[in-house]
Amino acid sequence: MPDRPPDELPEMHWMDDDAGPVVRAYAVTGGRVRPVAGGFDLVAFVVCRVTEDELPSHLSPEQRAILAACREPISVAEIAAKLNLALGVIRVLLGDLLAADLISMYEPPAARRHDEDILKAVVNGLRAL
Repeated sequence: MPDRPPDELPEMHWMDDDAGPVVRAYAVTGGRVRPVAGGFDLVAFVVCRVTEDELPSHLSPEQRAILAACREPISVAEIAAKLNLALGVIRVLLGDLLAADLISMYEPPAARRHDEDILKAVVNGLRAL
């Protein structure tokens, strides 16, 4: 390779707008596909439990970005969209953060199933009209 001054070398880009990030999802998660803790629903809310000064030094850039995004309650789906990462990756990283007690997760109330007897009574009442 011919010697060129540093200002004439081609720029190295680690992000390509068309292709996305260079680092593959399995590299971000260490090859894991399931979170170590939690079963994160798309609409579950996540909130950071620590301040910026209390962040452990071993966190990945993606985990730091997640913690920055969830200073205010935010859904799992919104985190994935905001960070432009696959939902599976976000779930694995959130599992690590939950296991380290750095986030809290709030599941939405599950849709309650109505008792079958109540539904039959409603149907019978409607038929009686």
